[in-house]
Amino acid sequence: MANKRKIIVHIATSADGYIARPDGNVDWLTARPAPKGFYGMPTFMRSVDTKILGRKTFELSLQMGARFTDNDRHYVFSRQPPKDSLPPGVEFVKESIRAFSKRLRTETGKNIWMMGGGEIIASFLDEGAIDDFIISVIPTFIGEGVPLIAHRHRHVPLRLQSVRRFPDGVVQVHYQVGTHEGFEEAGANRHRGRRQTVLGNVGKR
Repeated sequence: MANKRKIIVHIATSADGYIARPDGNVDWLTARPAPKGFYGMPTFMRSVDTKILGRKTFELSLQMGARFTDNDRHYVFSRQPPKDSLPPGVEFVKESIRAFSKRLRTETGKNIWMMGGGEIIASFLDEGAIDDFIISVIPTFIGEGVPLIAHRHRHVPLRLQSVRRFPDGVVQVHYQVGTHEGFEEAGANRHRGRRQTVLGNVGKR
């Protein structure tokens, strides 16, 4: 059976948890000279063939001169239709997140990059439609801005997969998104293991 495609948030944040200034400016990120290997982005890019983004992120990408092709699918979630003709490979989506993510995960292909912004990440996360977060924390405070995940009441446990440190002070953390059930089961297994160890030690006395 083929592996299910993952929906992965790969994004940079300021040290205080923002992905952009209030006006969408990311000067604190783009002005930094990137180290050799560009934080592993070339390797990550080879592992994905589809991108998901909100309308604001899409419009910012256009302003920054992003290129789009038929071989690089971009799905833009928006309540409104596009104002102008779309670049090749771009499709606006109004389908429910649950149905869309279920369909996309089962299609043949590589993993899927959730590009942001904070609102669409939050909406997918709250629908259980995010598998992993790869967050590059930039050692800069910007004080205010667009949060990584839009503020709502939630409790989402994460499993740490890896931590990478770069020479310029950037730290990249990779988390797998867990579920309450999965973490409760793991906790119960650990508790049973500790109890068996204690009972075993008592029996040896």
